[in-house]
Amino acid sequence: MMKLVIFPPIDERRLSRISSVAHPMHVINAESIERALVEIRDADSFFGKLTPELLGQATQLRWVQSPTASLEHYLFPELIEHPCVLSNMRGLFSDVVADHVMSFVLCFARNLHVYLRQQQQGVWSPVGDQRYVADFVNAPGTVLPMDRAHQHLSDCTLGVVGVGNIGAEILRRAAAFGMTLAGVDPKTRSVTGVLGDVWPLERLPDLLSCSDYVVIAAPLTPMTRKRFQRPILQSMKRSAILINIGRGAIVDLQDLTDALREKEIAGAALDVCDPEPLPPEHPLWQMPNVIITPHVAAASTRIAERHLETLLENIRRFVNGEPPNTQVDKRAWY
Repeated sequence: MMKLVIFPPIDERRLSRISSVAHPMHVINAESIERALVEIRDADSFFGKLTPELLGQATQLRWVQSPTASLEHYLFPELIEHPCVLSNMRGLFSDVVADHVMSFVLCFARNLHVYLRQQQQGVWSPVGDQRYVADFVNAPGTVLPMDRAHQHLSDCTLGVVGVGNIGAEILRRAAAFGMTLAGVDPKTRSVTGVLGDVWPLERLPDLLSCSDYVVIAAPLTPMTRKRFQRPILQSMKRSAILINIGRGAIVDLQDLTDALREKEIAGAALDVCDPEPLPPEHPLWQMPNVIITPHVAAASTRIAERHLETLLENIRRFVNGEPPNTQVDKRAWY
């Protein structure tokens, strides 16, 4: 009989649903590392936090399901070399994270981050013209400094670095606002109905030079770690905004701080940083052209159920001899 080992243990509600779809596979909800080390010896599959010690005890493991979408904290050399199939939890957060990205875009386009700070001080002061007050008499027949300080999104270009599930959904959201779109990715070549030509990574300079908003939606891999250093940031428009909802370590935080100080780019919106939490004394906290959220772009009441459904579907597929829907390339880290 095939066996699935779960460790750390999960709650009874999820365990009951897993046991139903896993039948006739035997499911072990290991309550301790000691039991997990024993049970994994003849297990065919595993869900949870796999360690080198656990993998070292396995003799017939064929499939491992990570409980996370990102794999930089999950992979280790022995797992990469092991013949087992690895799947992750990608696809759970795409719409939620895309909404978060568009909230960043709207904040900068309409100066909401400025007005929220002014509100706390009781200040009525339009960006672009501090003295302007609408009189409801004069028609808007000329373009005012205030108008120039507020962006029309359909005049802007949004570029996505990493057009996976999340990146594609960001492009869909941006398309609904009438934005011009660009994207680079090592594999994806189009987003149906949205962007017919996703560029290869070699065209990153083209994306940087044309984008008013550059969104990092790539996973952290050996290839993307510290990818956004000073020369890359200097390739962006001086009026552009950098948005990072991928992983903090993709951006060199000191280089970003320096680029913002020197006005090489206009601003940044960060949901992820390296390190996390961002130290309270870090200068980015005090920069008026920076928006920081505490790694909450994926926060949603919908995620837990999606997480379970992804696990259940991959279990069904394993029992039926099919590959998981979310299989990853272990050597590429995604």
